[in-house]
Amino acid sequence: MTYSDILYRVENGVAVITLNRPDRLNAWRAEMERDVRAAMRAASDDDAVRVIVLTGAGRGFCAGADMGLLQTTVDAGQVPGSGAAAASGPKPFDETSDDNFKRQYSFFPAVPKPIIAAINGACAGLGMVMALYCDIRFAADAAVFTSAFSRRGLIAEHGISWLLPRTVGMAHAADLLFSARKVRADEALAMGLVSRVIPLPDLEAEVMAYATMLATEVSPRSLREMKREIWNAQFQGLGEAIDAANVDMRASFSSADFKEGVAHFVEKRPPAFTGS
Repeated sequence: MTYSDILYRVENGVAVITLNRPDRLNAWRAEMERDVRAAMRAASDDDAVRVIVLTGAGRGFCAGADMGLLQTTVDAGQVPGSGAAAASGPKPFDETSDDNFKRQYSFFPAVPKPIIAAINGACAGLGMVMALYCDIRFAADAAVFTSAFSRRGLIAEHGISWLLPRTVGMAHAADLLFSARKVRADEALAMGLVSRVIPLPDLEAEVMAYATMLATEVSPRSLREMKREIWNAQFQGLGEAIDAANVDMRASFSSADFKEGVAHFVEKRPPAFTGS
């Protein structure tokens, strides 16, 4: 497929999706949304891909919705995403996934492979929402975060009111949403918004090393099932999560990856997982 707003490459079992509008700090628009969804599908369907990295070109990760689009919205007096076509939304990424993961931007949890956000710079508004939908977030020391919405007269959109408190806690979430203040990488790390802060020149290499480790050293079946369990558990009670895990564990015992996991450990050799 030909992409207009992203770059896509695969190496060592890792698909790298790079938002590619560096002159606009990778501001989000309809073409980018289409490209990211298509690239996530390509990575999901490619057996050679076991991990996905989402990052940005140039100085920004994603500066949020394209301001030209927002200005057009103001001038036209129209609500973005209105109309019959928009009301139905895009086709669910996975029809079998939890209903919560079938919305316009909430499909990342339905992608059956881990998604790592490599946040290289400005991460604002919708860009912050997309980062929160990723499973793991690593940030460059140059990264800056802002929810932005309250300073545009908007609300906590696209599920960030659900995502952010679960990531940083209620008080931090209220602070970040109400004030829309800028948060630098060290503070983002302290509040749990990101898992690791890395010097900007080393970000790509360190993220790729971690992603490659996941792609080559652990069971892709385990990654797929654990990701599903983690996200589904957000809508379950403890007992439900235990019962679901018990069912999953029985299936794991009969899997090829479980047999390989035991064999490579006993034989003291690198694993040769197949994902089955």
